[in-house]
Amino acid sequence: MRTIIVFYDSLNKRFLPPYNPDCDTIAPNFERLAQKAVTFDNSYVGSMPCIPARRELHTGRHNFLHREWGPLEPFDDSMPEILKKHGVYTHLISDHLHYWEDGGCNFHARYSSWEVVRGQEGDHWKAEIKDPQIPEVVFVPKKQTGEGVSGLWRYDWINRKYIIEEKDFPQTQVFDRGCEFIEKNQDQDNWLLDIETFDPHEPFYVPQEYLDLYPEDYDGKHFDWPRGQVDQSEAEVNHCRRQYKALVSMCDKNLGRVLDMMDRYNMWEDTMLIVGTDHGFLLGEHGWWGKNQMPYYNEVANNPLFIWDPRCKKQGEHRQSLVQLIDWAPTILNFHGLEVPKDMQGYDLSKVIEKDEKVRDTAIYGVFSGHVNITDGQYSYMRAAVKGRENEVYNYTLVPQHMTERFKVKELQDVELREPFTFTKGCSVLKIKAKENYKVSQFGNLLFDLKDDPEQLKPIRNAEAEKRLIAAMIAKMRENDAPEEQFYRLGLTD
Repeated sequence: MRTIIVFYDSLNKRFLPPYNPDCDTIAPNFERLAQKAVTFDNSYVGSMPCIPARRELHTGRHNFLHREWGPLEPFDDSMPEILKKHGVYTHLISDHLHYWEDGGCNFHARYSSWEVVRGQEGDHWKAEIKDPQIPEVVFVPKKQTGEGVSGLWRYDWINRKYIIEEKDFPQTQVFDRGCEFIEKNQDQDNWLLDIETFDPHEPFYVPQEYLDLYPEDYDGKHFDWPRGQVDQSEAEVNHCRRQYKALVSMCDKNLGRVLDMMDRYNMWEDTMLIVGTDHGFLLGEHGWWGKNQMPYYNEVANNPLFIWDPRCKKQGEHRQSLVQLIDWAPTILNFHGLEVPKDMQGYDLSKVIEKDEKVRDTAIYGVFSGHVNITDGQYSYMRAAVKGRENEVYNYTLVPQHMTERFKVKELQDVELREPFTFTKGCSVLKIKAKENYKVSQFGNLLFDLKDDPEQLKPIRNAEAEKRLIAAMIAKMRENDAPEEQFYRLGLTD
């Protein structure tokens, strides 16, 4: 048995024809995939954003209630490593720059082998001390916290000097190497190939041939890196969306290369294919660009997912059951005939794929220090911190590293050693004071009826639904062995 994962970043399902036939994105290979696989309509994120999501891919359990962005912990189960230890060869190919920073530094080593492609976004790649020439732009992106210029801005413009032709683009090189792996190993058994590209994450830098697919009359300033609140003109917004669609079309072309390989070698007979994303991306909806600084509307939280399972061979069908990223690991382990560790919370999706058999009533999701969110498929409920309790939050870790730096000495001077959680395998952990990162508590609690208001434009008041979802949220948090201050922070204790 073999497994191929094609993992995109920031893929908004409303810009994909299988989910939105009225969109004008040119993506014939996503349509082709939908005809070959099962399409999930209610696939939700768990822990946001990029690296917390990848911890879920490995561990099959949520991250966001216990720690922010950071590496795998010593007590974490890792799906690729479990496969490797049981004779399944695992290979990672990625241009995801955050793997090579402090906060993502030990994921790649869990695979049998791995390859890295440099140059995406603000990857600290080419060494040029002189500041690059930057054209006049509509917007200079701030940090994800909304303060100060992004530290990636300067490096991105240096990187672009070395990425000119399509063959130079990191995404192209990732799929080049993915196809090379398939070509070399298509006649071998027992392997997993994880093809990860950072695209279509911002900035929406793409070869001209894909921009030419979307003619426009725009003579304004450069704009392909949006973030924060939308305060641009309609022409500028449309221009930036055009850049995104062009990048999705490039993602589509490279997806087609994998589908071609599966056709050529008849891999549909014994190879599972999972195509998805870590999270979505707001493209002006709700007055926002991107993620993190706003509530997690479904453009970010409810994401595209396609799975081909050669055992049941279901294709061209949709599934309505609630599924999450934490389900990928147990699904893959079971597909390869391996036992799922008891600390994994996700579910094997084989019965969902085969006959839409429900595996959960609700899905919980969020980002460390932000809203805790829950959905039952009909309603989505977003629970904010009580005013004055926003910073009642701690990191629990044995690997004290932030996204791009180690924890500061000052942060570690007053740490406590906290007794083990149910999933830390008897290990006590450091309890380190943290704070609210994104200031989203200002939005308060929000409840949406997804059946009547699928675009989440009109928050509602429904005491009965809210009471039921709060009870479900508390149960899910208990199931995650969430620390007590999380309940206090959200006003879920007496």
